[in-house]
Parts: sequence; C-alpha cells; structure tokens
Amino acid sequence: MITAQNICRHELIGLPVTVYASTNPAQTGITGIVCGETRQMLEIRAGDRTLRVAKKYATFDMHLPDDTQVRVDGSVLVMKPERRISMRIRN
Repeated sequence: MITAQNICRHELIGLPVTVYASTNPAQTGITGIVCGETRQMLEIRAGDRTLRVAKKYATFDMHLPDDTQVRVDGSVLVMKPERRISMRIRN
C-alpha cells in the first residue's frame, strides 16, 4: 500500500498529481494523472494533453488513494523508476 512514508519507493503511474512549484512558471499548477515516468521526467495527463515535467526542477503534490496529500521534492525522484522502486532504504 502506498503511504507518505514509502511514496519515493512506489509506482507513481496512476496517481493524481499537481505541480506545486517549478523553475518553469508555465508548469506550476498543472494538475492531472501521472501516465508515464522516465529517469528525469514525469508525464502528466491533463485533460486531453500529456505534459512532461522535469522532476529535478519541480515540487509535486501527490494525492494518495487514502485522500492524503504528500508534497514531494522532485529531485529525490530522479532515477530510473524501476531502480527507485527496488531500492532499499537504510535506517
């Protein structure tokens, strides 16, 4: 189950997301569903368009299935999704 504690190690595709802040002012406020992910980009389906946002330069509000909202600094997400998901977090 996805929680605020494990969101950085979880699959992001399918989650509702809002771009809270970005170095590109045109991207701030984009709201949609994550439909794709690469090492450096999130693809967000906003209406009938798919927009690409650089992870490194943005902060995202992720909306979890249990109706909580988590703010994530995109720079912690910058790596291949399959590698990020399989990473172990050391205590």
